[in-house]
Amino acid sequence: MVEAIASLTQYYDQSLRCFTFGDFQLAPAIEEFEGILECLLGGRKPYLFSRFYCSMERISKVVKISEQELDRLKQNRNGVVGIPRNCLEKAKALADQGEWTSFIDILALLVFGTVLFPNVDGLVNLAAIDAFLAYHHSKESLVIAVLANEYDTFNLRCEKSIARIVYCTPALYVWLVSHIFCHEGRPVCPLQGHRMCAEKGKAN
Repeated sequence: MVEAIASLTQYYDQSLRCFTFGDFQLAPAIEEFEGILECLLGGRKPYLFSRFYCSMERISKVVKISEQELDRLKQNRNGVVGIPRNCLEKAKALADQGEWTSFIDILALLVFGTVLFPNVDGLVNLAAIDAFLAYHHSKESLVIAVLANEYDTFNLRCEKSIARIVYCTPALYVWLVSHIFCHEGRPVCPLQGHRMCAEKGKAN
C-alpha cells in the first residue's frame, strides 16, 4: 500500500487538483468516499472543523479520565495539541470490567486518531477527537473532512517534497485500486470494486 500511494503522488497536478495519467485525469469525489467510508452524506450535516477544540469536560466523559488529569496529560508537539495514545489504552481494562459502551467509544476514538486523522506519532490530535465527538454525538458526516485532508496533504507534498501522506491512506488506496485495476461489470461503490480486485488477485 505504501509503495502504491508513494507512486500516486508523482502524478498529482496541484494546479488542477487531480491526478494526471497521460491523456486522462482522476480526482477523488465525495460520492466515491461516501462508499469507501460507508458513511452516506444524505441529509447529514457535514463536519467542518470550527478551529475551536471541544472542551476537556466533553472529552473526559468519553475517555473516563478526569478533566484535571487530561489537562496534565495534554501535550503540544510542533504545534499539534493532543493526548498521548497510550493514555487511552485503558480501553482493555474497561472491556475486562464489562463496560462495553465506554470500551467501544475509546476504541473508535483511537481509530479516528490513528487511521482517519493521524498527525503526530503516539498522539491523538484534539482535532481528531473533535471530529469523533461531532460524528458520535451530532451524527455529522466526516466524508468532506477526510477528502479535504487528502487534497490538503497532496498540496503540501507538492510544496514540501518531504511532507508525508498521512490522512486516511487506506481509503485513498481503496480508491486507487478500484480505478486502476479493471474488472468486468464495474461496481458503483469503490469499496466493492476493491473487494472484487482482491478476490480476483487471490484466484490468480
